[in-house]
Amino acid sequence: MSIYYKIKGLGDAKTQQIKALFGFIKKYNLAKKGKFPVRTANDVFEYASQRLPSNDKEHFMVLHLDSKNMIIKDEIVSTGILNASMVHPREVFKSAIKESANAIILVHNHPSGDPTPSEDDRKITKILCDAGKLLDIKLLDHVIIGDTPYSFKESGEI
Repeated sequence: MSIYYKIKGLGDAKTQQIKALFGFIKKYNLAKKGKFPVRTANDVFEYASQRLPSNDKEHFMVLHLDSKNMIIKDEIVSTGILNASMVHPREVFKSAIKESANAIILVHNHPSGDPTPSEDDRKITKILCDAGKLLDIKLLDHVIIGDTPYSFKESGEI
């Protein structure tokens, strides 16, 4: 039960308006700062789930981070079909090099809602991790967005 329902005179409609207002204020403050801190997969989930265009196709996004793990730019580098997204190291690291990113985080969605990584997800993560080492751009994590996030880092795969 929400705290709003404990306040006399607040029904469903007013509660939803208040929640929407808090969400707007949070987004406004983030946009005003221009940077968003990333500490956990949940931070990535919160940031990316608002920016991925739709949930009917896989979208592969790269978050560019500064030395304090603040997002300085995000970029969708690939849009796939219902359950696959093709991505190449060249597209992933091109913008990171231009932005002088200290590190990157990979993010993509699974339209099914199941964030469990496929074998292809594991392969591309390994390839991109190796490419990052060669370019001296750290790959901090690969987060799959479903109904919940899946973090390669928090699962010990990176």
